[in-house]
Amino acid sequence: MEKILIANRGEIALRIIKTAKKMGIKTLAVFSKVDRGAPHVRAADQAVCIGEGPSGQSYLQGERIIETALEFGADAIHPGYGFLSENANFAEAVENKGIRFIGPGAAAIRLMGNKLAAKKALLSHDIPMVPGGEGAITDLDQAKKLAGEIGYPVLIKAAAGGGGKGMRVVKGEGNLESDMKRAISEADSSFGDGSIFIEKYIRSPRHIEVQIMADSQGNCIHLFERECSIQRRHQKVVEEAPSSLLDPGLRDAMGQAAIRVAKACGYVGAGTVEFLVDADKGFHFLEMNTRLQVEHPVTEMITGLDLVELQIRVARGERLPIAQEDVKIHGHAVELRVYAEDPLDNFLPSVGRLETYLPPKGPGIRVDNGYVQGMEVPIYYDPMLAKLIAHGRSREDAIARMMGAIGKFKVKGVSTTLPFGRFVFAHEAFRSGHFDTHFVGEHYLPEKVQKEGEQGAEVAALIALFQYLEDKKTVRLPKN
Repeated sequence: MEKILIANRGEIALRIIKTAKKMGIKTLAVFSKVDRGAPHVRAADQAVCIGEGPSGQSYLQGERIIETALEFGADAIHPGYGFLSENANFAEAVENKGIRFIGPGAAAIRLMGNKLAAKKALLSHDIPMVPGGEGAITDLDQAKKLAGEIGYPVLIKAAAGGGGKGMRVVKGEGNLESDMKRAISEADSSFGDGSIFIEKYIRSPRHIEVQIMADSQGNCIHLFERECSIQRRHQKVVEEAPSSLLDPGLRDAMGQAAIRVAKACGYVGAGTVEFLVDADKGFHFLEMNTRLQVEHPVTEMITGLDLVELQIRVARGERLPIAQEDVKIHGHAVELRVYAEDPLDNFLPSVGRLETYLPPKGPGIRVDNGYVQGMEVPIYYDPMLAKLIAHGRSREDAIARMMGAIGKFKVKGVSTTLPFGRFVFAHEAFRSGHFDTHFVGEHYLPEKVQKEGEQGAEVAALIALFQYLEDKKTVRLPKN
């Protein structure tokens, strides 16, 4: 593997370039016209414009991307996440042209991309499932019968969906018909597939995912879990590793279940198996993401592993260089997705020019960044500016470092989720570990964020001073 085309943009494109350079592999960036001056374009060895600003005219143009790889001699394509990363037809087309796809095979992507098909495939593999139907729901009477059997509240979900699209919580039979119609319509418009299914709605769940890595020789390991319960609109904003909820026994059980999921579909590469954990610490399979996750840095921070490097190595046909017993947890890591969104106005996107953009630095702080000061935040793409990650010896250390880093992250010109992050990391429910996926709905108050923002600089300065003094401490050995 001599040259990788990166079929993505922003911070993940830069992240892949960093590892490729470390491994001595050349990189080829693709970009839209509005991204002409973007950091990933300048960082790559070569860069090619593939279309206009809208992603449908650029980053989603699979045929154009493959043609570019062939024209400029790229022998592999890394899709990052989003865009074409979970498009089975794209992965298949890449392989058919003799180019390595740095990700799982098309069959695994296709199988796990449909929640109903995935559930059916895993029934004989001892994977805990949420109670519900095994097939698509086609009419109201069928839905009423199933909902009555499993008991309200129930959850309607799009079979081909994700990100909360085509999803409805139904508390009683009186709302079932209207919620079904809305879910089907939304699923059809979002994914081109109106298939839905019904399962039991788990109250107060924790959203916990397990990172797996598998090679083509049949070896598969897990790299522990990530806590992803802090979400807005069913999308993650804060992640951490490890989860404060899991004990060693539950951690091992979930890790082994994730490995069984991967082996059931002949998986190769990096993948994430997502679970819901109920109030009694019972865990249930949710879905599998067949790509690198946005939140992979927290796993890298606690394991010391480079997940992109492992992806590249297994895509080259190499065996995994580590065994399960070699993977250990070192400390704790937390991550905040820094979106160009206004947390005081229902997290609406905030586009504009980054008049000031100064990410923080310091011990245990990592920033996976896609922007520089002076850039415009375009309207065409996901509004994430960067990922802010903090690592510490303990969960408390990691949170303290994160709070200090949020205070040092200077952004003017657009609104960001930094104040929301400060709110989460300071909240007693989060700090105590007693929270679930309803955290935002139960605790988040925009007016409180605004008030705390006025005091944030002073608090952050005090926390940063405390952490500085802690970092200066040295171990003194007793004199003989």
